[in-house]
Amino acid sequence: MIIYMFSYAILGAAALIAIYYLARESKIDDRSRIMLMTDNLVYAGTACITLGMLMGAIWAKEAWGHYWSWDPKETWAAATWMGYLIYIHYRLKRSSSNKKSMIILLIAFVLLQICWYGLDYLPSAQQSIHTYSS
Repeated sequence: MIIYMFSYAILGAAALIAIYYLARESKIDDRSRIMLMTDNLVYAGTACITLGMLMGAIWAKEAWGHYWSWDPKETWAAATWMGYLIYIHYRLKRSSSNKKSMIILLIAFVLLQICWYGLDYLPSAQQSIHTYSS
């Protein structure tokens, strides 16, 4: 679905900002502006992932008769979604650390990469209907 590609692009931009922040943390003057921009990107990207998962579940119900089958792709999509929700909830704490937030964001992005690319290489996913490699 195109909404997933849109969310991956938005969350990829947030990950690039996180790398920039962690590499140049001591030289950044306006940290709050960067954190606000990152938060807004994550909110938009997570909203798009959520919509994609909901639309995919509706489509799956029509196509196969069930919303969720714990397929490896679906499981990793849920793990990715949870990773970004952890970031959002951590950032909502008043005492959240910017550095820890960016590390959580990068971990969530690694989960996204496993969901997007890595599943093609997992032995358990070879029988999945979501694996597109041959």
